[in-house]
Amino acid sequence: MKNDPVNHPAHYETGGIECFNAIVASQGMEAAKDFCLCNAFKYIWRCKHKGKSLEDVKKAIWYLEKYKFLNVFSEEQEPSDGHV
Repeated sequence: MKNDPVNHPAHYETGGIECFNAIVASQGMEAAKDFCLCNAFKYIWRCKHKGKSLEDVKKAIWYLEKYKFLNVFSEEQEPSDGHV
């Protein structure tokens, strides 16, 4: 896969494992969702100070979209009878 600095940075994958997938697997879904919100905040906070303002805004949007996806995915995975 081609390096994409927003959607698939090469440095976020090691040994064929995407960093975000490792976060979900090791920390759990709720922590992964919190991670998305924190990263979106981080990219917006510093975007004007790095010289890559538009790229950082795109990264913030990526994390917000990932957060939205994880919430929809989590809701679809919940048992309908309330039992885990």
